[in-house]
Amino acid sequence: KGICMHSTQDQAIHLEEESNPSATPTSSRKMPKSISISKQLASVKALKKGSDLEKAIATAALIFRNSSDPDGKLGKATAKNLLQTQFRNFTEGQETKPKYQEILSELDEHTENKLDFEDFMVLLLSLTIMSDLLQNIWSTKNEK
Repeated sequence: KGICMHSTQDQAIHLEEESNPSATPTSSRKMPKSISISKQLASVKALKKGSDLEKAIATAALIFRNSSDPDGKLGKATAKNLLQTQFRNFTEGQETKPKYQEILSELDEHTENKLDFEDFMVLLLSLTIMSDLLQNIWSTKNEK
């Protein structure tokens, strides 16, 4: 490979491809586990002085990208796994709620259908809105 002249932002996007020269177009685009999300965030130049909200959305975007396939889509089984591992404080205790059951059953059905980033963010927001943790966050805000 020749020397690549990319901006810092591009380096975050292409880091995995350059670190794995044997990668083929059909291989997974997952980032190596050794590169933490915080290091990936730090490599995005525009976020150096980013707000907490900007960093939160960028973190969600990086987690989505690291888990997505080469087409930028997330398999439903992978999405479900992410919810159970990366979003468990929001999903914990929600198992008895009909809306939660509906969302999870949708992830189990039609598994050939994949989620794009917008679908993934809507899924996160839907689960956040119904979560007990959100209610806890609202009540903490009022306890100044």
